Order: sequence, then structure tokens, then C-alpha cells
Amino acid sequence: MSNQAEKAHRFRALHQAADSFVIANAWDAGSARMLTALGFKALATSSGACAGVLGRRDGAVSRTEALAHCRAIVQATDLPVSADLEKGFGDTPEAAAESIRLAAEIGLVGASIEDATGNPAQALFEPAQAAERIVAAVEAARAMSFPFTLTARAENYLRGNPDLDDTIRRLQSFEIAGADVLMAPGLPDLDAVRAVCAALSRPVNFMAGIKGKSFTVAALSGAGVKRISLATSLYRAAMTGLLNAAKEVCETGTFGYLDNTLPTPAFNAFMRE
Repeated sequence: MSNQAEKAHRFRALHQAADSFVIANAWDAGSARMLTALGFKALATSSGACAGVLGRRDGAVSRTEALAHCRAIVQATDLPVSADLEKGFGDTPEAAAESIRLAAEIGLVGASIEDATGNPAQALFEPAQAAERIVAAVEAARAMSFPFTLTARAENYLRGNPDLDDTIRRLQSFEIAGADVLMAPGLPDLDAVRAVCAALSRPVNFMAGIKGKSFTVAALSGAGVKRISLATSLYRAAMTGLLNAAKEVCETGTFGYLDNTLPTPAFNAFMRE
């Protein structure tokens, strides 16, 4: 098994390589095992998938619960794992920093902090406050004995403010604050992706997972994207399979879904003894 520092350096190297890479979002230890075996170079968690596993909606998970979820994934793989820590489980810079410290303690080598408040009345932190929170998270990351990769997310396009100029300004402030990777989920087209990448000097993460707004790895790479994450999409694909199979049983009393189901021995081959 690789130690945390080795994983951290391997993760950082992926962002410095010439090619783009896909970071796959696992939702439990079993999915982490499967994604590792399939050849992905790194894994991430998904706050939405974590919430779904607990039977809740995104944003309704405590920091303790989220970190326990992350720990299970870290322990299931030898790959570097980065966590979706939402806003850092608190509004203050200190809360964001504490979440980063706790993330490192459980074996994570990266994490994201976003500028969404979780409050519908004011969906986004004001730019200055958002940047202060990233400064604190970066300081916590830099205090590690290994290169913890901090991703800063500008949530405009997911929170009702599809303003590209404001998104770029926020990302630029996060870059100045020291974030290692920049991310603006929900960008509408490749022109917007190109504009974001051209405005920044550090690696950009694109979030695939929105129908009609996910493009291809080749197209995203050509637009300047370095890292492509899959958000909740793999989890939703798995749950779609569950829903369709269960509906068949309930509605028709047939088991046709078994024709396309992974046999038990093949499934078990991904798992530990």
C-alpha cells in the first residue's frame, strides 16, 4: 500500500502531466474497488452521492458523516482520493480550514471548497468572503507535510447566477488565494470552458455529469481542461439501473434485468477477500 505522501505526490503529478485525466467519483468502498480495478488514476467523493447513500439530499450531511464516508473510500483503494467538502461545513474561514485539516487526518490528499452558502436567500458568499475562506483552506493545506491539493469551486452556474465574467473573477481571486485547482461546475458550453481555462494559469477541473453539458474528454482537453470529474453521474447511473430493475419486477413480475447484470463471481473479483 502507498503511504499518504506518495499518493499526494502522485496526485499532484497528474495535474502537471501533459495529458488531461478523469477523476472518478466513488460513493462507497465497493464502487471505489471497482473504479480502481478499471484503471482510473485517482478517485473523488461526491457530496450528492454521499447524501444519497444516507437517504438524504445533497447538503444534508454533517462533517462527521462526510468524513466517515470519505474514510471508507480511502481505505478501499491505493489510489489518491480527493473529497468534495461542499463549503467546508461552516461559513467562516476557520471552518473551511478545519475541514481541510480533518480531511488530511483520514488519508485524503485533496479536497474542494465551494463558494455556495447553502442558504437560498443568499446562494453565494460575497466575493471577498469567498476568497478569505479559500485563503484559510490553503493555509491549512500548506501546513501539511505533503502536497495537499486544494480545489476552489465557483458555484454560479449551479446557484442561479450564470454570469461568466463573475465566475472568472471569482476563480481568479481563488487562484490568487493559492488554490491549486480551479473549478466552475455547470459551464454551459465549450466556449465558456475555453474562456475559463484561458483566464487562469492553474489546472482547471471540469465537472461532467449534466446531460448536454458534459462534452468529451478530447474536446475538454482541447479546451484547456486538466481534470475531469464525474460528480454524482456514476452513482445516478447505478441507481437508475436499480430503479429500472425494481420497476420491472414490481410492474411485470419478470426478471429480464438479469440478462445484463454482472454475475456474482465477476462482481466478487473486484472485492477483497
